[in-house]
Parts: sequence; structure tokens; C-alpha cells
Amino acid sequence: MFDQIFGIHERALYAAADRVGVLATNIANADTPNYKARDLDFAAVLSGTSEAGGLPLVRTSAAHLPLAGAGEAGADLKYRIPYQPSLDGNTVEAPVEQAKFAENAMRYQTSLDFINRRISSLMTALTGQ
Repeated sequence: MFDQIFGIHERALYAAADRVGVLATNIANADTPNYKARDLDFAAVLSGTSEAGGLPLVRTSAAHLPLAGAGEAGADLKYRIPYQPSLDGNTVEAPVEQAKFAENAMRYQTSLDFINRRISSLMTALTGQ
């Protein structure tokens, strides 16, 4: 029901929340030798597809944890190709990670604003004020 009300923004909110953890891990490991920077394929997460073509995860019992956001498609986590590889094998580039982090924060805020406006308009429709 909520995907009909909020559209793609619910999934985008979950994906952005998952992505911030991946980007923070990259930034934290900027000086770790041989660490490989990773990122979520945001478009694949939003479309609900995976290049791996694996089987989709499904809840088969009410006792199972609900699936949400990027956790549905772990195959969407990709290695980032560096612009300037370092000699120690680390592929984290701080300016790139910081830019991706800012972009992700903007996506998260945009989806959150849309959902908040949608809830506000629904409350107005229900209460008539």
C-alpha cells in the first residue's frame, strides 16, 4: 500500500540509508592498504533488479525480518574503479567519496521531503484543515 502512496521515494530512502554506511566505511578505510572502495548501484536498487540475475529474496514466514531497501539485492554492491590508483592498492579517493556522500545526503533529504509533503497532504485531506 505504501509504495502506491510514496512511489519510488520509499525505496530511495532505504537505499540512501544503506549507501551512507558503505560510503562511511570507504572514508574510514582511506588509509588502509589494499582496501577496495565499494558503492551501491543506486539505479539497480531502485529498479529492484540485479546484474547478477540471482533469485529474489521473499519472506516465507511472518517471523522473518522484512526486506527493505538495498538489503534486498546485496549483489548491487560494486567495487569502485579509481581515477588515480595508489601504490598501496587502496582504491579510496577521499574527494570522490566526499562528493558521493554529499550526493547521497541530497538524495536522502529529497526523498524524505517528498514523503513528508505527501503525509502532510494526506493529513490535510483526512482532517479537512
